[in-house]
Amino acid sequence: MAPILGIWASSKPGAPATSFESIATVTVGSGGTANVQFTSIPGTYTHLQIRGIVRTERTGIANDTIYVYFNTDTANQDNYASHILYGTGTSALSAGNVDNSGISTSASNDSTSGVFAGVVIDILDYTNTNKYKTVRTLAGFDNNGNGQIRLGSTLWLNTAAITTIKFDNAGGNDIAQYSHFALYGIKG
Repeated sequence: MAPILGIWASSKPGAPATSFESIATVTVGSGGTANVQFTSIPGTYTHLQIRGIVRTERTGIANDTIYVYFNTDTANQDNYASHILYGTGTSALSAGNVDNSGISTSASNDSTSGVFAGVVIDILDYTNTNKYKTVRTLAGFDNNGNGQIRLGSTLWLNTAAITTIKFDNAGGNDIAQYSHFALYGIKG
């Protein structure tokens, strides 16, 4: 029987204790930060998973987007593609972008005070240099009945092993204080 990976493994009782290993955590301090990065990621795992709670300082929109960038590929959105399915409580929508690395919904400053989005991100085969990198995301938050739940995938059109992950806000505003990201390695 093949091992259960990623989002599903974290919800299954009886998963081997060595399936996930903590690599690093980041908690955003006072005043927020322009981005969050994990650097020098070891290549000793099969997959990576990031679990977090996220809020941005953007105004004018309650459902914000967080972008992901790998290694130093931060300037060219054309190297990324994404697909999402999401629900708002009143409607279900889908979208696809061929030049976008948006991976996660996020609460923003226009959300209810203290509301953060929960997010689980799986980065599959991150060291495999024979294929492009695939990311799947489950994220959401409730904003007094006006939140969002999102299931998404992102493709990085590059075969390089991932050694650095950078998260950035779509609107160019800071990621808010108390946002937290935890990086785990998943053994295959």
